[in-house]
Amino acid sequence: MSGSAWAAVSPCTAACVTDDPPQAKAGRAVTARRYAGFLATLAGAAAAGDRLGEPAELRARAGSLLADLGVGLSCPSDGLAVPVAGAGTGTLVVANHISWLDVLALLAAQPATLLAKREVGQWPLVGTLVRRAGTRFIDREGLRGLPETVRELGALLRAGESVIVFPEGTTWCSVPGGQFRRATFQAALDAGAPVRPVTVSYARHGVPTTLPAYVGAGTFAASLRRVAATRGLTVRLTPHPALDPRGHDRRSLAALAHAAVSDARQAGPAPRTPGPHSRASAAGPDEAFGLLGGRPGRRDGQETHPMTAV
Repeated sequence: MSGSAWAAVSPCTAACVTDDPPQAKAGRAVTARRYAGFLATLAGAAAAGDRLGEPAELRARAGSLLADLGVGLSCPSDGLAVPVAGAGTGTLVVANHISWLDVLALLAAQPATLLAKREVGQWPLVGTLVRRAGTRFIDREGLRGLPETVRELGALLRAGESVIVFPEGTTWCSVPGGQFRRATFQAALDAGAPVRPVTVSYARHGVPTTLPAYVGAGTFAASLRRVAATRGLTVRLTPHPALDPRGHDRRSLAALAHAAVSDARQAGPAPRTPGPHSRASAAGPDEAFGLLGGRPGRRDGQETHPMTAV
């Protein structure tokens, strides 16, 4: 059985994903308008060129894409970064990963540099957008470039730029998901930057739902269709108290962040037990370079999605 240290695997399948009955879905006209708006905003973002890397532009485009699909966003109005006195550092924002919508929600709340797997940059149109937005890519099939990636993230944090990562390494159907891999936490330690854990959760008409989950063998097109046809869908970002990296190593810092994100009592409408795989996977020993957490084995031959971020 082959694998790589970055190829995290979730046991979640399409069976975890709920969907509305036909009579509860948005009408064809509404769905068509959502598609049209979404595609128009994507085209406009692509045409924006390098301006997409500007915080205000990125935040506006990401928010517009959510609105185009009829997805509400609940998040703090002052963003997710941690204010630091003086010149200060950026914030390492770490979140659980459920859907491709997570990326839009987080960027709409806090324009930042996103760390994503290499395949995301190769997608037509979407890949162009994330590249122009300044996304950093990592090859999760190999470890050779990992130390340099960590150093690069540390430099960004020291320069005052915030960074968004998904330490689970792949998507899960709900909260809590998999354990947090420790590699990116080293960047916060090196830069002396605060870590902001954020819980991403979804609700439909106020009721927790797994409908937006992008897991198993499902395709991006199918997920997009499901989201566009849904009424009353909201993504909620729940930021938790910032973690000071001083006095911690990457293991303890990752564990604290994971515990905060997984705390359903703080996560508001986050699903507690909507899917059969809402549990943490076991973590193994350190991998090469001493930067990675455990490597969960593949289950049922599942692979990670090319649209998911690290």
